[in-house]
Amino acid sequence: MARLNTIADGMCALKNAADGGKSDVIIEPASKLLGAMFRIMQEAGYISGFEFIEDGRGGQFMVHLNGRINRCGAISPRYSVKTSELEYWETQFLPGKNFGILLLSTSKGVITHEQARREGVGGELLGYVY
Repeated sequence: MARLNTIADGMCALKNAADGGKSDVIIEPASKLLGAMFRIMQEAGYISGFEFIEDGRGGQFMVHLNGRINRCGAISPRYSVKTSELEYWETQFLPGKNFGILLLSTSKGVITHEQARREGVGGELLGYVY
């Protein structure tokens, strides 16, 4: 199968496994950006953990689910967002105020929309989870 967007493939696999009630899912190929997104999701409590597995072909992530993901996905194309526009994008991708997180790639690394607002930085939208 052709891998065109590793973030979209990874988030889709995560959602499908969560919908199926699985406790673990293997996501391949691995990327540093996807790893940074999983770290944020783990800190927010959406997944219990993840580990990188080297397989000689780009690696894999073993993600341990805890049943807190209702929906997640990649945002494509990756829109550039200013701090003042974050509220608009929250209404587009999240179901309610203070419910779920948007993941952004910024000059300070991959962070949530709340952190971006606090630090006053914009970036590119990568995905969402709630």
